[in-house]
Amino acid sequence: MKRLFPILAMLTALMLVYALYQALVVAPTERTMGDVQRIFYYHVPSAWTAFLLFFVNLVASVGYLVKRNPKVDALALVSAEVGVVFCTVVLVTGPIWARPVWGIWWTWDVRLTSTLVLWLIYVSYLLLRRFSDSAQAPVLAAVLAVFGALDIPLVYFSIWFFRTQHPQPVIGGGGSIDPRMWRVLLINWMAFLCFALLMGWSRYRLESMRREVEEAQALESLLGDDRGPSAEIRNPKVAPNRSGQ
Repeated sequence: MKRLFPILAMLTALMLVYALYQALVVAPTERTMGDVQRIFYYHVPSAWTAFLLFFVNLVASVGYLVKRNPKVDALALVSAEVGVVFCTVVLVTGPIWARPVWGIWWTWDVRLTSTLVLWLIYVSYLLLRRFSDSAQAPVLAAVLAVFGALDIPLVYFSIWFFRTQHPQPVIGGGGSIDPRMWRVLLINWMAFLCFALLMGWSRYRLESMRREVEEAQALESLLGDDRGPSAEIRNPKVAPNRSGQ
């Protein structure tokens, strides 16, 4: 597995470079928005990748609540961390795209607000995992993750059911998209998925090693306690007195 990681890293780097070339050079220029529309090839794949990672977090969280498996819990934590990274990219690229097109950086419409709420929920999840020393922290975080996942359909379908600043969907909503744009969008999404897999794999390995170290330290501490005063009581030694008796 260790040999496979550098290969995946190299392939991911090549895919990201190729996807960048496709987005900036090959994809046609949108007629009304111009070149700023090319943010689309990063904004949308980042959102899709974040949704997928949060779904993995949901499945892993439910699995942990049922089985209490530490490996599943680690998967839930890692998927949330990487998902927050991509959701942050969405929140950063969105205003950059909106400013020249809408004339504003931010507006509190349903999609923008629900996306921000989604980000805040999973940031709260990570803060709970990071700073809580309670043994119930993983369980409480898993419940929070299940609650947070309920916001994902609202983010995705908000432009179907509400009047928002966002235009009506061009993918899966009766709209249309240039086949060349669709091809470039998929290429970028594949590159982002590979990057997410690379990040998640690396982070999962680190998390597994961290937990192994903590378990080893806890075991060493427990064994050290066993060798303490109680061990002296179990194996008393009578020291000679000063008179030599």
